Amino acid sequence: MNAAKPFPVQGLTPTPAQIRRHLLSVQASAQRATQMGRHPFAALLVGPDQETVLMEQCNIDTVNHAESTLARMAACNYTPQFLWGCTLYANVEPCCMCAGTVYWANIGRIVFGMSEHRLLECTGSHGENPTMSVSSHYVFEHGQKAVELIGPVVEMEAGLVAQQQAFWARRLGPQDAAAPSSHRFMRSG
Repeated sequence: MNAAKPFPVQGLTPTPAQIRRHLLSVQASAQRATQMGRHPFAALLVGPDQETVLMEQCNIDTVNHAESTLARMAACNYTPQFLWGCTLYANVEPCCMCAGTVYWANIGRIVFGMSEHRLLECTGSHGENPTMSVSSHYVFEHGQKAVELIGPVVEMEAGLVAQQQAFWARRLGPQDAAAPSSHRFMRSG
């Protein structure tokens, strides 16, 4: 008797053109987030065919990041088996909170444009985004499911970094320059 596999094979591997198109869409969503007074983070969930956009989410606040909010909503609307074949696209590497939520939602692949480390270079010790130095690679290496990570996507990184730098430069204030370095260990949305 054959043992059943817990999850189907992941969906189709995205092509470079699909990755670029979906990351540009995420970048536009992140820009919309800033127009609503939120931080420039966004996520997109694409079906196993790598074409069908199932969900899109902008950042909400410090505990409702785009990626974790999208993953929770996806888990409420799709089966774990279906989500294993899907891909979550994010402009920035998911923080450890978001990576954990994506893991538990059973989304099988993440594509991100720029790393959490590059985000820290853009935000510095900004009090609104005290970035945590825990990569999503670290989170997934300690899980029992092989979530595939694609990123950072080098050809997209310059535009994404410029978007973050422009946003955070406008948000800098005297309190941010004086923020203690211990604030750098937690990313907020």
